[in-house]
Parts: sequence; structure tokens; C-alpha cells
Amino acid sequence: MTIGNLTLVVENDPSDGPGRLGDWLTEGGLQLQVVRPHAGEPLPETLDGYAALVVLGGEQDAFPDEAGERGAPWFGQLDGLMRKAVRHRVPTLAICLGAQLLANAHGGTVERSAAGPEIGVRLVARRDVADNDPIFAAVPFAPDVFQWHRDEIVELPMHATLLAASTHYPVQAYRLGTAAWGLQFHIECDLRMFADWAMEGVQTLVELDIDPVEMLERVEGALDDVADVWRPFAQRFAAVALGRTPRAGEGGLRSLPLIGPR
Repeated sequence: MTIGNLTLVVENDPSDGPGRLGDWLTEGGLQLQVVRPHAGEPLPETLDGYAALVVLGGEQDAFPDEAGERGAPWFGQLDGLMRKAVRHRVPTLAICLGAQLLANAHGGTVERSAAGPEIGVRLVARRDVADNDPIFAAVPFAPDVFQWHRDEIVELPMHATLLAASTHYPVQAYRLGTAAWGLQFHIECDLRMFADWAMEGVQTLVELDIDPVEMLERVEGALDDVADVWRPFAQRFAAVALGRTPRAGEGGLRSLPLIGPR
């Protein structure tokens, strides 16, 4: 079947747009349609006509509060879209809050992290099972990532595959089904985006004894390393969304499994 390149990008928070990830996906051949439900823009009822789904982060909680209220009024509809994406094998990439929502929508558990907030430049460890993943196989063993989250996925959905972990936050990346990936960390940030988060979250940084200037210097120093790993990762995701096996030029891959027709 013919697959188009239109990709639905759900921006859950004005502070976390597509950023560099959007540029990399566009370079990979995808056309992005950014929907901003936080600004009142409606989510589509279905994913008909979309080659892929990208769900970005935000400051909301993925789990209900004590009164049973969700973190945003559109989360219920977004749950439905993510379930449809997994059911119909529409390639999906979910970032931070997006990864938590993806897990929550499929029976996983998200809670406030007992380890406290994770903020700044960190390393995650790729697991051996990622060798068989069509977009994770070429990721190095311990790549740099950007972190800014206080919640974590404490239980993955049934049949999810854990692809990357870290010591205090065991679920850092996973695949659900054959074509949905969740990343607890951020790869979309540029320096300005992270600086804005630092300005808004300065009290949290004080409580954690994190020097904002030193942190931002580390972020700036890691930007190229993050791009070296996650730009080709994003382009491999774009290749899968376009219905083809990622090429060697998109990360130096060996022959890897191709996502089946959808």
C-alpha cells in the first residue's frame, strides 16, 4: 500500500515543542502537522491519513490526581489515539510525558518518582534486546540524553520491551507492539528550550542543589553529542514511518527487521 508522509505531532505544553526533533523528522522525509490542544486546537478523531504519530512532553502528570482528574482535558482522547496507533501499527514516538501517557493508556503504571526529579544531562544504558529493534539497534551503549521529569513509569504495559534503563529510573526507553516507542528522556531540546525550563523551574533546581549556570553549560556542551546519536535515530523512525527499512546512511544499520504492512 502507498504510505504518505503526514505526521501528527501532539504538543501537550507550549514549553515543549518539536524543537530539533521536528527538524530531524522533516529531514527524514516526514511532513509535520503540529496540533496544540493546550491552545484549544482539536485532536483528530482517528489517525486515518497519517503516516506516524509523535507525542511530546509537558509539565502535567500522566496519572489522575486524588480527585481522579486527569492532567489535561484532552488526555482521554489522546489515550484513544495512542491505542489506535498501537492497534493499527501506526509508527509512534512518545517523549517524556508522552511516553508516560503511552504506557498509562496501555495498562502500565506511572507514579511520582521515589528517586526524586531527574534533571540535566544524563546517560542511559541500552539493553541487549535493543539489538533486534529497527530504530534502536544503532544507538550506542550509553548515549547522552537530556532529562527533566519528576514522574516515572514504574510498570510497563504487558508485552512491552524495555530498550534502555538507568540506575534510579529503570524505564528509560521501551517499545510497545511493533511500531510504538516511548522515551522517558528528551532529545528535542535546544539550549533555549532547556534554559526556559530552568527559568521556570529555578526553585526545583535550588531544592536539588543544582547550579543553573553549570547545568546549562553542560547542556550546551552535550548538544552535538545528543545530535550525533538522536538525529539518525529520528531519521530511522521516519524511515519506518515511510514503510522502508532504515538505510545504512541513517545510522549504519545492519539488515534489520522491517515493520510489517499496516
